[in-house]
Parts: sequence; C-alpha cells; structure tokens
Amino acid sequence: MKLYTYWRSTAAYRVRIALALKNIPYQSVPVHLVKDGGQQRNAAYTEKNPHQLVPLLELDDGRCIAQSLAIIEYLDELVPSPPLLPNEPVLRAQVRSIALAIACDIHPLNNLRVTQYLTSTLHASEDAKKDWYAHWITLGFTAIEKTLSTIPGPFAFGSHVSLADICIVPQVYNAQRFSIPLDRYPRLRAINEACASLQSFQDARPEAQSDAM
Repeated sequence: MKLYTYWRSTAAYRVRIALALKNIPYQSVPVHLVKDGGQQRNAAYTEKNPHQLVPLLELDDGRCIAQSLAIIEYLDELVPSPPLLPNEPVLRAQVRSIALAIACDIHPLNNLRVTQYLTSTLHASEDAKKDWYAHWITLGFTAIEKTLSTIPGPFAFGSHVSLADICIVPQVYNAQRFSIPLDRYPRLRAINEACASLQSFQDARPEAQSDAM
C-alpha cells in the first residue's frame, strides 16, 4: 500500500503512527503542500483525492481511502493487534470523542488551507493568523485537559495507546511548532512524553520522514 503524506501534516502524522504501531509496511509518497503552489492540487493527485488533502491511503488494488480517522480505523480492522479502540462501548466512545475533538474541532480551523485563506483572501496579518491559531488550540486543549485529568496514565486512557493518543501527539507537535505555551496542560504534556518513548511514535515523527526539510 501507498501513503500519500507530507512530513508536517498532523493528519498524515496520525496515520504514520498507526502504521508503525501495527507494523504495517507501506510506501511513502510525499506530497508537498506548499511547493509548486501545493502539489495536492495537481491533476494526478486530484484524480485520486478530489478533496486535495493528505493523507491518502492507496491499497494494492488501487482503491483509495481519504481522511485520517477513516484510514486509522481501517488499519485497526485490518490488523486488530494492538487494538486502538477499547472493547467496552462507553470507553470506546470516549476515546473517539477525544480523537474527534482534535480532528474535527481543533485541526480543521488551523489547517494550512484555512490559514492560507486568512492571509491571502481575508488579508489577515501574520500576528492575526497566530492569534487565530492560538485561540482554537487553547479552547480545544483546555477542554481535553479537563476531560483527561482524572483518567490514570501514562496514556490518554490508561496503560495502552489508543486512537486518542494518536491524535493528541501530532496536535501537541503543531502547538509547539507555533510556540503555544503548554504549561497549562500537564496531562497532555505527560501523554506526549509517554508516547515519545515508544519507537513507533519516534519513527512517525515529522523530522524522521524522507521529505523533511
């Protein structure tokens, strides 16, 4: 299988973590989101993924799956061990709720195409763009920190890595990249540190990718 990816994409980062945790071999196909006006917009890639986003997983039979959470749940069903979602229904839903809070509430508002629109079309200044980014990170992280504060670690939902951790780590990476203070989020920082000790997370980190610049 092929993973169309970009080293700094947090959505692609999630899928790389899942592939590493599952020990699934794949071919990495870099799609540079800035170079040449954004390679995700070229005709060949748009034919595969009309949404013009990464990641995209192309299976050996040519079928494609877009959207990071859909890809990860497919991988979890393809290779059930280690499981990324608990069996107990309420806990399973709680794990999904954290993943969705990041993938649906935080990340889309700070995605590259949104920030590019803010500056190129709405003529927002760089300072205004940074304030926008910080606002949505702070709002989301504050809620997630409170939600997870009473749940034992070291990971988001106990002693096993879950879909929640897979979403948290890339979003923390992005927050650090944009110099968002994380002092107010000790639980999120602890989760990030616990995950960073695992080889699968190390292999998936942006700086370890072939297209890292």
